[in-house]
Amino acid sequence: MTMPSLLIAGCGDVGGRLATRLMAEGWRVYGLRRTIAALPEGVLPVAGDLERDACPTAWPGGPLDYVVYSAAASRHDQAGYRSAYVDGLRHVLAWLQAHGQRPKRLLFVSSSGVYDQREGEWIDETSPALAARYSGQLMREAEALALGAPVPASVVRLTGLYGPGREWLLRQVREGYRVTREPPLYANRIHVDDAAGLLAFLLQADRRGVALEDCYLGVDDAPAPLHEVMDWLRQRLGVQHWSDEETVRRAGSKRCSNARARALGWRPRYPSYREGYEAILAED
Repeated sequence: MTMPSLLIAGCGDVGGRLATRLMAEGWRVYGLRRTIAALPEGVLPVAGDLERDACPTAWPGGPLDYVVYSAAASRHDQAGYRSAYVDGLRHVLAWLQAHGQRPKRLLFVSSSGVYDQREGEWIDETSPALAARYSGQLMREAEALALGAPVPASVVRLTGLYGPGREWLLRQVREGYRVTREPPLYANRIHVDDAAGLLAFLLQADRRGVALEDCYLGVDDAPAPLHEVMDWLRQRLGVQHWSDEETVRRAGSKRCSNARARALGWRPRYPSYREGYEAILAED
């Protein structure tokens, strides 16, 4: 059986981990990014800029079985988000059409920032996604573009990514940051390896003929109050001091459910922050 081909548009941290997983199973993986030297070994490089109209000269010829759009905004303002997520996706869809390519499925990597719930509510894929901030609103616009594309599509709303190189919370704990305890600020997270694993799982399920939903939440098994996470990390790191001024600031507070992905058979390798941060600290 011929192994599938995959284009990862925006092949950064999560995309690179996804590529490595699927190449180990024989998939042919193309990685599109500006700096192709940063691609994992074995990824077929496609040098290009998602935010420009011009199709990359190294665009793959022939059929593409799957596309994962996993861009990251380089400018964190309204124009930067529109360019990276809405315009970038529109460009990729146009390039596919220009080459007569019709993938079996498009996965658009989105964010739980599309939700605006703030009272610790449980959230799933059917919950209202009425983002108040421009970042979430533009992500919703990009989701609609993906789901309205002339190819089957699913959006994957990842929660807070953490892992090697994504250690901002560890840094804040080490510096003695405080966080509100009452009311508790619920935080949701997923280890970068599990984020890549979920994307791989969905692609493999689609390849087997499993009917996918149009939306999945990427989150571990255990949303937790942020103060609980920080208390555990303080104890684990032996931090005893408190900063006089610095405080962790968060606007939202919700608990995201991964029940839909688990019902499909997916299980996170790091089911809670404890296992995930233990793995990070073991590498220090």
